[in-house]
Amino acid sequence: MTPIPSLALETAVLILGIVMLLVESFSKSDDKRGCVRIAIAILTALIGFSFFVNPHGGNQFYAVDATAHFFKVLALLTTIVVLVMALEYSSVLAKFIPGVTPGAGLGEFYSLPVFTCAGLMFMASAVDFLLIFVSLELVTISFYILVAYMRRQSASLEAGVKYLILGALSTGFLVYGITWIFGLTGETNLAAIQHALETKNVATTPLLFGLMLLLVGLGFKVAAVPFQLWVPDVYQGAPTPITAFLSVGSKAAGFVVLLRVLQPFLAVPGVGVKLLAVLAVMAGLTMLYGNLAALPQDNFKRLLAYSSIGHAGYLLTAVASANAITDTLGSARLAVGFYLAGYLLMTLLSFLILIVVARHSRGDDILHFNGLAKRSPFLAFGLLTAMLSLAGIPFTVGFYGKLLVFLAAVQAGNFVLVGIGILTVAAGFYYYLRIVAAMYWQEPNCDTPIVIAPLTRFTIGALTFAVFFFGIFPQPIKRLLENPAPLPRAELHTAER
Repeated sequence: MTPIPSLALETAVLILGIVMLLVESFSKSDDKRGCVRIAIAILTALIGFSFFVNPHGGNQFYAVDATAHFFKVLALLTTIVVLVMALEYSSVLAKFIPGVTPGAGLGEFYSLPVFTCAGLMFMASAVDFLLIFVSLELVTISFYILVAYMRRQSASLEAGVKYLILGALSTGFLVYGITWIFGLTGETNLAAIQHALETKNVATTPLLFGLMLLLVGLGFKVAAVPFQLWVPDVYQGAPTPITAFLSVGSKAAGFVVLLRVLQPFLAVPGVGVKLLAVLAVMAGLTMLYGNLAALPQDNFKRLLAYSSIGHAGYLLTAVASANAITDTLGSARLAVGFYLAGYLLMTLLSFLILIVVARHSRGDDILHFNGLAKRSPFLAFGLLTAMLSLAGIPFTVGFYGKLLVFLAAVQAGNFVLVGIGILTVAAGFYYYLRIVAAMYWQEPNCDTPIVIAPLTRFTIGALTFAVFFFGIFPQPIKRLLENPAPLPRAELHTAER
C-alpha cells in the first residue's frame, strides 16, 4: 500500500468536522444520530489508515514518529467513545439547550469533539512552540464551548465560566514562557532550542524562569497541584461526555507536550536537576491531594474528578523520573504512554456506564448505583472492572500502568515518590470499592429496568475486555511505545543551521 501523507489524518478529521457542521446547518431533520454513527465509522477507519502514514513526512514543525502515532490513535479512540456517549446523552442534553425543536443544537455538540480530536492529533506531532500553541488553542476553545453547552443549566454555565477564566490565564503564562525561551535561544523549534542550549552560553536563571512559566501553563492542562482548583466544579458541571473527554483527551495531550517540551532542557547543567525536582514536588502533592480529597465524595462525577487529579500525580511521577543523565527517559516515556492508554480505557468505561445509569436513575450520586448488580449485571460488571483497574488490582491495565510508573521512579531514585504512591493507592482502594459495595451489597432504589442501546453495549463490552486483555498481555501497547522516536531529519537540519 502506498504510504499516506503525514498530514492526511488530521486533514481528514478536520474535513469530517466541517461536513458535520454543514449537515447541521442545511439538513431539515433534527435527528443527527445517523451522521454521528457515520462519523464513528470514519474515525474507526482512520485508526487503521494511521498505520500506513509516510514515516518520512515530518518537518521543522511536525514530527512523524512512534510517540506521535500512538497518541493520535489514543485521540481517535477517545473521540469515538465520546461520540457514543453523546448519543446516549442526547436526551438529557436536549432539555437544557434552547431551540425551536428538541433536537436543535445537537449537531454542533456532535461536531465539536471532532475538531477537538484534530487539535489533539496536531499536538501529538507538534515539535515547535508555534504549532503547539495553535493546536492547544483549537482544543481549549472547543472545550470552552462544550463545557458550557447546557445553557439552561446553571452548573454548566458556572463550569464554563470558571474553565474559560482559568484557561485564559494559564494560556497567558504559557505564551509568556514561550516568549521568554525564544528571547533566550532565538528559536521556537524544540530541536533548534536543544542545539542552541548545547552551543550557546544561555544564562541559567532566566532559563529556569521561562521553564517555570511553561510549567504553570501545562500544569493547568494536566490538572497538577497547585493548578487543579478548576477540576471538581468543571467536571461536575460539564455534560458528562465532555467531562470524560476532558479527563482523558486533555490529559493525554498535556503530557505528550510536556514530555516533548522538557526533553531539550533535561541535559542542561544546573537546569535539568532543578526542573525534575520541581516536577517531583508537584507529583507528590498531586497524588496526595487528589486521592485524599476523593475519600469523602458522594457524587460519582466529583469523585472521578479528584481521582483524575490523583492519576495526574502518578503520571507526573513518571515524568519526574525522565532523567537524561541516568538514561531513564525511555522508561519514563513508556510509563507515561502505557498509563495514559490504560487510563483512557478505564475512565471512558466509567463515564459511559455513568451516563447510562444516571439517565435511568435521574442522578449521578453514588447512592444511585445502589443495587446495580440486580438491575443490570452487565453494567455492574463493567463498572466493577473499571473500578478495579483504577484502583490498580492485578491483571488489569491499571495495575500494569502503575507498575511501570513505580519502576521508572525506582530507576531514577525517586523512592519518596514511590512511598507516597503506595500510600495513595491504598486510599484509592477505599473510595473505588465504595462504589463496588453500593452496586453489589446495597438494595436498589428503584426497579426500573435499564435499557442499553446496541452500540453502547458493544462499546462497554469492548472496553471491559480491553482492560483485562492489556492488563494480562501488555506487549501490543509496549511495542508501539518502545520504538525509538528520533527527531525528524528536517528538524535536525534546522538545528544545524
